[in-house]
Amino acid sequence: MVVNVQSFAKINLGLGIGVLRADGFHELRTVYQTIGLHDVIRVSVGRGSGVEIRCNDPRVPKDESNTCYRIVERAMAALRARGRVVIEIEKRLPVQGGLGGASANAVAALLALERALKKKLPPPDRLRIAAEVGSDLPLFLVGGTVLGVGRGEEVYPMPNLPAIDCVVATPEIGVSTPKAFADWDLLVANASELCSARAAEGGRPHVSFAKLTLHPASDRMNEFGRVLSAWLGSLSRSRRKSGRASASSGVPVSKGRGRAGNPLLDLVRTGIENDFERVVFPKYPELREIKRVLQRAGAVYASLSGSGSATYGLFASRDAAEKAAARLRKDGIPATATTTLTRPQYWKKIFD
Repeated sequence: MVVNVQSFAKINLGLGIGVLRADGFHELRTVYQTIGLHDVIRVSVGRGSGVEIRCNDPRVPKDESNTCYRIVERAMAALRARGRVVIEIEKRLPVQGGLGGASANAVAALLALERALKKKLPPPDRLRIAAEVGSDLPLFLVGGTVLGVGRGEEVYPMPNLPAIDCVVATPEIGVSTPKAFADWDLLVANASELCSARAAEGGRPHVSFAKLTLHPASDRMNEFGRVLSAWLGSLSRSRRKSGRASASSGVPVSKGRGRAGNPLLDLVRTGIENDFERVVFPKYPELREIKRVLQRAGAVYASLSGSGSATYGLFASRDAAEKAAARLRKDGIPATATTTLTRPQYWKKIFD
């Protein structure tokens, strides 16, 4: 039996990069959001042993380095299952695009494997194995709007928010995440040196570097936390107020997507940013221009996703999103209008 699973992408609503940890990873703060763009994963289990990866995209590894291979190998051992697992990956998402394609593929392969074997891992084991394979994997075991901390693998489901229209531009540029982190470390080191020199001269401790003020990592992480806490508090108060109003008046609270009052837009209006833009945009100015095109086309918020190269914009209506995507395509930039996925939508659509 072949099990088909849709492997949905994610975008990052803000991404703060903290200190380099002893384990070689950076401390991160981000809000993940699953969206409607996806790959398709097909899994079957037959006689024999081992894992076979099939994919027509030559950029996708077919050996032990593939995230699907690694998670299935671990899951088979944890489930004490036998057989030869064949994983077919139909790529629709860009490779090295910042949309979490490889990570989403791995989680989709795990879910398909469980269905093919008619066995399920306990949720804690799922999360543990996912985190062992990669930092982005656990978010796809939650879906919807998800807070990511640690190196990104520690995930917490956030309030379920109405879907909103968005445009995702996927230029043919491969941005290496390890290289982007290395560039960030160099930026921080240079800023620290300038900061020390300025302080020795009696100047202010924070230094304007590359036309942007680069504050200490702890300050940026704390600020991200404060902004998020304030937004969650405001959301909670708003929901309690709306609930009282609905109960007293009988008027239901709107859940329509794409509305100007969408709480997701309230989050991005706080000014949260993706730190990777500071090192990726100077090397790939065309990505900065895509962000500007999205903003000029009416995006309420536009940002690089992860380390890129995918760049997205959130829009107040489907019509505005479609027009923005058409404008980018006219300029030769692949772009698609889609929507964010709520947690229930995400889990409903995976096996559709």
